[in-house]
Amino acid sequence: MTHDDFRMEPVLDFLKRLQDDICTGFEALDGDGRFREDAWTRPAGGGGRSRVLRDGALFEQAGVNFSHVMGPGLPASATAHRPELAGRSFQAAGVSLVIHPHNPYVPTSHANVRVFVAEKEGETPIWWFGGGFDLTPYYGFDDDCVHWHRTAEAACRPFGPDVYAKHKKWCDDYFFLKHRNEPRGIGGLFFDDLNEGGFEHCFGYMRSVGEHYLKAYGPIVERRRNTLYGERERQFQLYRRGRYVEFNLVYDRGTLFGLQSGGRTESILMSLPPLVRWEYNWSPEPGTPEAELYDRYLKPRDWLNEGGAR
Repeated sequence: MTHDDFRMEPVLDFLKRLQDDICTGFEALDGDGRFREDAWTRPAGGGGRSRVLRDGALFEQAGVNFSHVMGPGLPASATAHRPELAGRSFQAAGVSLVIHPHNPYVPTSHANVRVFVAEKEGETPIWWFGGGFDLTPYYGFDDDCVHWHRTAEAACRPFGPDVYAKHKKWCDDYFFLKHRNEPRGIGGLFFDDLNEGGFEHCFGYMRSVGEHYLKAYGPIVERRRNTLYGERERQFQLYRRGRYVEFNLVYDRGTLFGLQSGGRTESILMSLPPLVRWEYNWSPEPGTPEAELYDRYLKPRDWLNEGGAR
């Protein structure tokens, strides 16, 4: 679990550059909205740059956060499965983003890449990388799902033949609402506790995941952005956003870590959509496009081999 070749500085440089590149990409996609930056400091150590685009031409809200925080002890969310880390000081850095478009035919998307280092005087630092990206459509299209997963597979390919399959399954398992017995979306990639193969290998994979995100999402946005929609589709989008809120507040480890470690609440909760609704005991009418989301898309699928344009 330990390697002594870890270096934080190149990771921080990459993460800041990734935030810049993704924000530039989203402003170009939106065509009108601009990100507002809040630079913040954390009293216990560290800080970050939170950037939020609100009420753009395309995006209702887009949040892209960079943070680098440190402290004398890891919070419970980070040591629950790793009790050997209790009592160590830590550094954590990452870029996390969530995109909520206006148009219900454009999916919501999320991406995150991060690094943790746990240190103790006289001992080798313990470090690991994590991250991934996932897609949450409201109306499903096979070609969007195929493109998303092909791009995810391309990000993994240089790092081993089984990486995509492993991290796709991890994503399917992680972004699952147990109390609803349904996935949050169509998945993508998720990984954590990655330190096998040394620093350069793991850092390279984290970089690849981060750099493939816009390649995965941008073409889907362009394909669906001008699809006409009405109040029915908008109300279904707001209803399904409720699932997003439920997952982030009940299960998401990043949200729990941020809140437990004294992070900036506004930055942590920028993942939540600006408008959302719940409806008691609702289910879609059989045979409708809304029902198709549940019947075809909210199920783990092998999109590389099963998908075909519909």
